[in-house]
Amino acid sequence: MTTLALPGARPARAGWLTQTGQVLRRWLIAQARQAWGPVMSLIQPIIWIGLFGAVFSSLGELPQFGSAGYIDYLVPGILMMTVLYSGAWAGTGFIDDINSGVMDQYLTSPISRSAIVTGQLLQQLVVNVAQSLVVLGIGWLAGARYPGGVLGIAAALGVATLLATIFCCASTAVALTTRNQIALISLSQLVVLPATFLSTTMMPASLLPEWVQTVARWNPMNWAVELGRGALGGAYPAEGWWQLAGLAVLAALSFTWAVRSIRAYQRSV
Repeated sequence: MTTLALPGARPARAGWLTQTGQVLRRWLIAQARQAWGPVMSLIQPIIWIGLFGAVFSSLGELPQFGSAGYIDYLVPGILMMTVLYSGAWAGTGFIDDINSGVMDQYLTSPISRSAIVTGQLLQQLVVNVAQSLVVLGIGWLAGARYPGGVLGIAAALGVATLLATIFCCASTAVALTTRNQIALISLSQLVVLPATFLSTTMMPASLLPEWVQTVARWNPMNWAVELGRGALGGAYPAEGWWQLAGLAVLAALSFTWAVRSIRAYQRSV
């Protein structure tokens, strides 16, 4: 039996969750076909943990590191650094979609613009969580221990997810604005290196120059590192509440920026 549409009736439209799920599914399938990317990105933390952990192992004897060794101090920083670098490259997928015409198909379909951003973001977060667990495993094999237990690991992963959200969405916004791979890569490098080294990723604040300590205090990367280190060590920093709030606010702002950027892109084509 053929069902006839009533005059003036609107075609059924999938809900926002369904739309987001379909976008997520598409990105997960694409990622599975190119799994070498996330796998290769794990080489860097292996080098950082193995090389820096060995070269600077004697630093663990300094009183600034407490009773834990340098590996215990280093691993949370490498965890956040891996998330930071991975998130900064998230926008490359949208540039590929723009060049291949997939983005135009998205924008001519009845799909929420926020669902496009959210679906891709969720795929990035799934990959980041998997990478984070591998980094923690590598750290454990290198000798790091996590007194915070399972809850501490879960809290560290939550902080890493907030940091990933900030940089994934910011990368998406930059990609949709510049529409250029080289520009995105250049801007990413301009941000990720200072964000890493102007923090306590590898050294305690007391061993850093005073001006670096001042910058680090307001560096979101540093907030995530200190929160993650506190969670894994079972002793959260005294300023942890406002650091966590700051990461949450920045994540919300960066997501809003990404959604507005995709709408701005649509108006310009």
